[in-house]
Amino acid sequence: MTGPTWEYDGYRPEDERLRESLCTLGNGYFATRGALPECAADAVHYPGTYVAGCYNRLTSHVAGRSVENEDLVNVPNWLPLRYRRVGGDWLTPDTAPVLEHRRLLHLDAGLLERTTRYALGGDIELTVRQQSLVHMGDAHLAALRTEFSVEGRAVDLDVEAALDGCVANAGVPRYADLAGRHLTHVHTGSAAPDTVWLRCRTRTSDIRIALAARLTAAAAVQPRHASSRALQTLRLRPAPGRPATVDKTVALHTSRDPAISDPLRAATDRVAAAAGFDALLRGHRTAWDLLWRRADIDVPGEPGRVLRLHLFHVLQTLSPHTADLDVGVPARGLHGEAYRGHVFWDELFVLPYLNLHFPEVSRALLHYRHRRLERACAAARAVGRRGALYPWQSGSDGREETQRLHLNPRSGRWLPDNSRLQRHVGSAVAYNVWQYCEASGDTEFLHTKGAEMLLQVARFWADSAVWDGESGRHRIRGVVGPDEYHDAYPDATRPGIDDNTYTNVTAAWVLARAGEALALLPEPRRRELAERTGLDATELERWEDVSRTLYVPFHDGVVSQFEGYGDLAELAWDDYRGRYGDIRRLDRILEAEGDTVNRYRASKQADVLMLGYLFAPAELHALFRRLGYRVDEDTWLRTVDHYLDRTCHGSTLSGLVHGWILGRARRADAWRFCQDALRADIADVQGGTTGEGIHLGAMAGTLDLVQRGLTGLETRQGALWLDPVPVPELSSYGFAIRYQGHWGVRLRLEHGRMEITVPRSDRSPIDVRLGGRAVCVQPGETCRLVLPE
Repeated sequence: MTGPTWEYDGYRPEDERLRESLCTLGNGYFATRGALPECAADAVHYPGTYVAGCYNRLTSHVAGRSVENEDLVNVPNWLPLRYRRVGGDWLTPDTAPVLEHRRLLHLDAGLLERTTRYALGGDIELTVRQQSLVHMGDAHLAALRTEFSVEGRAVDLDVEAALDGCVANAGVPRYADLAGRHLTHVHTGSAAPDTVWLRCRTRTSDIRIALAARLTAAAAVQPRHASSRALQTLRLRPAPGRPATVDKTVALHTSRDPAISDPLRAATDRVAAAAGFDALLRGHRTAWDLLWRRADIDVPGEPGRVLRLHLFHVLQTLSPHTADLDVGVPARGLHGEAYRGHVFWDELFVLPYLNLHFPEVSRALLHYRHRRLERACAAARAVGRRGALYPWQSGSDGREETQRLHLNPRSGRWLPDNSRLQRHVGSAVAYNVWQYCEASGDTEFLHTKGAEMLLQVARFWADSAVWDGESGRHRIRGVVGPDEYHDAYPDATRPGIDDNTYTNVTAAWVLARAGEALALLPEPRRRELAERTGLDATELERWEDVSRTLYVPFHDGVVSQFEGYGDLAELAWDDYRGRYGDIRRLDRILEAEGDTVNRYRASKQADVLMLGYLFAPAELHALFRRLGYRVDEDTWLRTVDHYLDRTCHGSTLSGLVHGWILGRARRADAWRFCQDALRADIADVQGGTTGEGIHLGAMAGTLDLVQRGLTGLETRQGALWLDPVPVPELSSYGFAIRYQGHWGVRLRLEHGRMEITVPRSDRSPIDVRLGGRAVCVQPGETCRLVLPE
């Protein structure tokens, strides 16, 4: 194997959960954590397999209340394969002397390789080498090859492979008091002498799940069935120079799959028809080669290696297979159980990258939101509003999945969770609709489902805005912004804060874009949409009015995070850093002290600065002008500095946003935050959270930082706009994009020059705007532009 790798040497039990997450294998349909196949779930190891969109709902009794939660289900474990010397104990790195242990993730090939060397006593050593894959070509297949080699003399080994249905969602310690057994009606059986199967269903969503496993070895395979487990056993006798190999091939289907009659029949048929391991690996590598070609990114050095890992995990969660599924963007990937596998707003950070590489995946993810538009409209009606109110946390059907209580592990107390008031999710959906259509040129989507979502989100914001005669402005009250730390005013009896700047400015943007989108519709379609939704000229006039009169608070010459922010106390930052060191979760620290972060000018992530992440400087200044405010460059720089000093970066997205903003506002500090974003998961900077699942938005955001942040790339008005930011630490990089039907448009920045290559095709030329210049690049041409000083 050649190409970039991610490697772990030595066995460190305390790092296993992190390594399992970062060595997860997936294909967009399902993913399996990189756990050791011989190890069961315990305090050290956590094998888990998750199928995209496979949710189940259970009720728990916590703190005197009944709490209902929907989880992404940990489905039956296909990995188990354990071994022992005949008559001895089962071998694991926890129970036997380990001479060598190595885990190697081949990123280009999507292959996890593991080598462990055990001392068996009497000068006998056993080396176990495994290769595992979750097939990127056939979304329902996975395979594990295990090779046993000995030094010293031949030994007899017992090998047991299993499909294990006795699993639960137990990967997040703070959820331990909540119900996690989602599977029921587990049955096992044999389909052939070398093949066993397991089927079950989820308790309330009634999704049927089936797995079939074929075991291939130079020895007789004996099927055996225990409670909730389908077992296969065999005996091997590896001798020095004569390794013994066991191949395990697995098929996985659920009743949500199209074009099948029954999951069990589909799984057994598929595993019977599957090729051997070598052929499966060849097909798997070909599929990965095609993905890398479309998602190519060329960044030198260690940053490039980390970006490659991030891209690998994005593609394993959201691959072309995702385009055929009804799923959203799970905030923690398909890599663990944190956030219960729910869909938040992370598509805001993911879709801008996918739009320019896999637009069919972006479209499918927007379809997920459109299918739940009716539910979002019902949620708006429930709070007395028109339009669509998308939930902060979404799962199977689009209802609000945010829990009413959350546990502070520092204090041990269950506290009210008000994050459902983060109503800005609708603006993220609208933003993604607009960005996708600009990048892909998909007018059909804009004119149909896209326009419907834009209209209903705009309608919600217009109906939420209340006129305030004293200020002469419209105001939006009782919300929570992306910052999350401020969910109420100090000593208030109701949750929520008023006039969150991020919420109000993005609402104004949605209202303006929705009006623009409706104006672009063909007249018959516009009339049809208006009649079906009851839209009239009076409502459009209100949209226009509200989009120009929403209130934005200021204090001390900077943009306020929300109305009243300037009245809050300053935190003794040095004191808290001195006492606690890591204060990323400042909210938990203060609550454990009997205090609340609501009293302070302190942010988890500075959501005012998020505006600079979403909108290029010229568009952001224009947005404020439309609202009647003058936010010039000096005001914006003061605002950046103000929040930079008062943010503890409790979100992995915070460093990403700061790096993006500082690239243009204060370049000397930009790279430090870029590095923080790059290492957020690989260094597990939040202290154990990565082991519960990667942070998909942050990973995709680092890719987009190179793709759009450093290049200033925008797709608008039918052109590619570029405004590169010189970052000395990254002076040379390149990538390929897919833009309005052009496949493989290459952009490369090096030594103050931007090179743009458009591959040959029958498409129209691409208009490029850079530093006041406009050039037209024909298919088959390369354009080289000198960057302005």
